[in-house]
Amino acid sequence: MRYNFNAYVKRFKKCHMKAIKTKISEGGRVVIPSEYRKQLGLEVGDEIMIQLVDGEMRICSLEEAVKRAQGIVRRYIPQGR
Repeated sequence: MRYNFNAYVKRFKKCHMKAIKTKISEGGRVVIPSEYRKQLGLEVGDEIMIQLVDGEMRICSLEEAVKRAQGIVRRYIPQGR
């Protein structure tokens, strides 16, 4: 998949949030700051998707991952079906 800079900028502007420094705890745990969880609509117990892309770890809700997958599949289905 090619990197789409314009899409990245659009998403960045939409959820422009400062970077937050944190540490990895025992067992590899990382706390997702509350303002980030709110922006993503994540609650305790929710499943998330973690992806490594170009040396970055990206986290999204399972719902968002499904929407993206549906968008990709939709490109290959003829219109009107």
